[in-house]
Amino acid sequence: MKILVATSKPFAPAAVEGIKKVLEDAGHELVLVEKGTKDDMIAAIKDCAGLIVRSDIVDKQVMDAAPQLKVVVRAGAGYDNIDLAQATQHGLCVMNTPGQNSNAVAELVFGMLVTLIRNRYNGKSGTELKDKTLGIHAYGQVGRNVARIAKGFDMKVSALDPWVSDEKMIADGVTPVHDLKELYRNNQYVSLHIPATDETRHSVGKELFELMPHDGVLVNAARKEVIDEQSLDQALADRDDLRYVADVKPDIADQLVEKYGDRVFFTPKKMGAQTAEANINAGLAAAHQVVAFLKDGTNRFQVNK
Repeated sequence: MKILVATSKPFAPAAVEGIKKVLEDAGHELVLVEKGTKDDMIAAIKDCAGLIVRSDIVDKQVMDAAPQLKVVVRAGAGYDNIDLAQATQHGLCVMNTPGQNSNAVAELVFGMLVTLIRNRYNGKSGTELKDKTLGIHAYGQVGRNVARIAKGFDMKVSALDPWVSDEKMIADGVTPVHDLKELYRNNQYVSLHIPATDETRHSVGKELFELMPHDGVLVNAARKEVIDEQSLDQALADRDDLRYVADVKPDIADQLVEKYGDRVFFTPKKMGAQTAEANINAGLAAAHQVVAFLKDGTNRFQVNK
């Protein structure tokens, strides 16, 4: 069977070679479209049984062009670039590769945070993370890695996640929190890791941000859609001690930088998964998942119904 890897942001060469070997060892053929457009994907997918993407959009138009398609795997944790409802209607299995990028994203959280609190290394005195409080909003794979690294900084870590038991957090040396406002109110730093869903879009803004202690910093390595950008803008205007840093550039990024200067920091492109290790891990995981599904229907990480 043909398996299409369509990535406008390509995998590392080592990852492509690894994906190719996994697929060919299982008797499949790799079809590769790198740095292509959506039209390129549509042209290549017509006789493919599997599709592996990164952040590329997979919608009804793509699915309609793929009558033989059976499985789509997003090489990464987030999957809001795939229309799940349409996939279900088309009889497709959609999977992600949770955990493969999690350490890379967690390390970037602290890279951005240290850059911010050290004043971008401009020669002026900054501050340290030791003994500071960190709240983790969602304690999934990335959140757990953030907690692990934070403990290395000797930070005091708490987390909120209704899907994770108190016992699990306590075993990790993390204090469980059950009230969202309490999480923001009691932590100088909050690291945001919720997915973009109908329930979470625009759910974090002025009301939560302004609860944070003096010199509060909100770090977003999740999705820009979970932020109420206009509301966050107002919070930054109302309190000149608050700061915001994100790996997901807001739609109003230029406006925020112009108004608040060094109090905000954004990576120019989403960089969380942009390490050689994460790139290879996610690509190989995606390839193995496609092979397993086509062989015997294994769908452990299916995200649609």
